[in-house]
Amino acid sequence: MAMQHDILEGFLKDAFPQAQIELVDLAGDNDHWKAVIISPQFEGKSRIAQHQMVYAALKGKMGGELHALALETRPA
Repeated sequence: MAMQHDILEGFLKDAFPQAQIELVDLAGDNDHWKAVIISPQFEGKSRIAQHQMVYAALKGKMGGELHALALETRPA
């Protein structure tokens, strides 16, 4: 089962309510996504810490319903 755009966006908006979020379905299968997230919550955090915050927001869905996620994160 793949992760639909609205579900993925919901997880991210819940975790990063002030963020600008852009999602791109890389393969047209709802299984391989690119997410660009620009959030004030990333201020002062390393890129690794930013990505860990995103994975935490996905509540264990990464590797299951969500097969691949290319991340681009930066502070607002």
